[in-house]
Parts: sequence; C-alpha cells; structure tokens
Amino acid sequence: MSDGTSRRTFLKQAGTVAAASTVGGPSVLLPSRNEPLGVALCGLGSYATGQLAPGLQRTEHCELRGIVTGSPEKIPKWQRQYDIPDANVYSYETLPEIANNDALDVVYIVTPPGVHARDAITAAEAGKHVWCEKPMAMDAEECRAMIDAADTNGVQLTVGYRLQHEPNNRAVMRYAEGEPYGAVQRVETGAGYDGAHPDPDDWRRDAELGGGALYDMGVYPINAARYAVGREPIAVMGRTWSEREEMYGEVPEFAEFTLEFPDGVVAEGETSFGKSTNYLDVTYADGGCRLRPFQSYSGVQGTTSDGTRLTPSGRDQQARQMDNDARAIKHGTAPIAPGAEGLADIRVVNAIMEGGHRPDGRLW
Repeated sequence: MSDGTSRRTFLKQAGTVAAASTVGGPSVLLPSRNEPLGVALCGLGSYATGQLAPGLQRTEHCELRGIVTGSPEKIPKWQRQYDIPDANVYSYETLPEIANNDALDVVYIVTPPGVHARDAITAAEAGKHVWCEKPMAMDAEECRAMIDAADTNGVQLTVGYRLQHEPNNRAVMRYAEGEPYGAVQRVETGAGYDGAHPDPDDWRRDAELGGGALYDMGVYPINAARYAVGREPIAVMGRTWSEREEMYGEVPEFAEFTLEFPDGVVAEGETSFGKSTNYLDVTYADGGCRLRPFQSYSGVQGTTSDGTRLTPSGRDQQARQMDNDARAIKHGTAPIAPGAEGLADIRVVNAIMEGGHRPDGRLW
C-alpha cells in the first residue's frame, strides 16, 4: 500500500459517508415466530454463492430476500435465480437505505474481513440484525465497535461459526463441559489447504482487507481450541511466515501458535495456504477424542477413546447455523456464537501476528 490513503482506509471512509445518508431511523420489531426472517446477503463472492444462498433454500426459519453488492453485473443472475425484487437490491453505498425495508430482517456480512466492521455497523445502524462471517474483523477495536453498534440499536450480532452448530464439534464442546473422559489436558488442531491465489486482486493476498492464512483459516483452529478446552487462554505464542513471497509478500502464508490455558492446559495449532490440514485432537485425563476432518463443509467425523463413532451429519452446516441464529432472533434468546465470540478469537489472531504476548502471565 502507498503512504497515502490505504485501500482499507478508503473503504472505511466510503462506508462512513454512506451511513450518514440513511433516510429515516431504524425500527426493530420482534418478528413473528411463524414467519421466516428475510435475509440479505452482503457480498456475493464464492461463499455466498456456493454455500449460503443454497443453504438458505434449506432453512425453515429464514429465507433469501435481498442482496448487497458492489458488482452490478452479478445482480440480474441473482434476481432470476432467487426471485429477488428490485426493491431488495442494494449497493454498499445504498445499504443504509435498508432501514426503510420491512421485508428484510437480517444482513449477512460476507464481504472481505477488512470491511466487515464497515458493513456490519451500517446494517446495525439501519436497525437490521447482523450475521457476520468469520473472521469477525481486523482487530479488537473493530469488533468492539460492531458489538456496540448492535447493542445501541437493539439488534443481534452473531458470527458465522458454522462448526459451533455442527453436531460432532458440539460433542467436543460437551466433553469439555461434562468431562466424561476427564479434564482436558491437551489440544492439537489445524486447518489449512494446499493451494494458491494467483489473482493479484484477490483479497486473500491483501493485508488491508484481511488476507493471509491466519485470518482466513486460522480462526478455525483458534476457535476450536477455545471450545475444546471450554475456557479462555491466558497466554499465546506464535509465528507467521511465507514461502511464496511473490504471492504472499504482505500476508502470512503459514502460521503456528501455542495457547496456554489455566491449569497448564496447552493447545498447539497450525494454519496455512500451502499445506492441507484438517484435524482436532483432544487429550483428556481419562481418554481422548479425534475429529478428522473437523472443519470441512461435510464429512466431519471422528472417534473417542471408548470407541464412540462420531458420524458425519450431512451437508447442512450453513442451513443449521442460519436456522439456529434465526430462532435466537425470533425468541429473543442469546445466539450460539455472539459477537463476543468473534472478539475473543481476533484478540488471539492479533497476538499471534505480534509474535506472542505474555505480560505478567496474561494474554491481554
């Protein structure tokens, strides 16, 4: 990036100007429990196209009714495929006007991480509930700003941690709480893929937009370590590096980290764009559990030390996640993965980027 206005700064400024143009004020009404929530996907990239939009066709409590995009050429296809009316189509600049649209209850943020805060805050200030894809934002300050915007405007903010809704990962969470195999002693986990991003404009190569393996894939093992232990880390050590400097010169291609939890529990994690990893192994005082794969869109499976088989639950992770989040809105209950959950992971990400942090035995 140049020494002048950075791409990230420009995008944030653009969002601020757009927010200032909102017509009317937000009006948040608790929707009927019998009616599905209207969802607008904000950002029409590969995940929205290949996973979320199809997932919304399989939900019971929400449905795809709107889109927000900076690519006008995508609009006709989405309108034809999902019967989206002109009134429910927005750009990032016109997103504040969604405040006046009672057909839309939720804005699902699927833009690059570097502009998550921009779009989430705009949606919350328009009085819409916010579902935000992981990673939640770039730093703790942005995460807190998103949480504050949701609280101030009386809307829910949840993070798209699909694995916290997936049955076998939820089993790992129950093992930490109920201790059927004894207390957790050690966690080993990794998520990454052996691939490349040859397009120089790909956000995964752009530090300002949240590129790099640690932001994109690293939150999976970080989040998994936290829910596998069931407690928060007190210290973190980590390192990041790149081997293909021509592609990942400004973002890390690889990352490794160690999280220390109370009572000497340790989690070792890894993530990368240059190595395929997909595992969650937990050692307990009286046994163990292994998920391999643990974060694929389908086929999550594993075993425990007593022979229990954790069988795959099918290709419904996104639908399950969105229905659960919709139920929380309808019933006015806490979501499974609120904004605080995303904030906790980003604090760890930031500490790893800094090479580890342990002042006075504490992480923060």
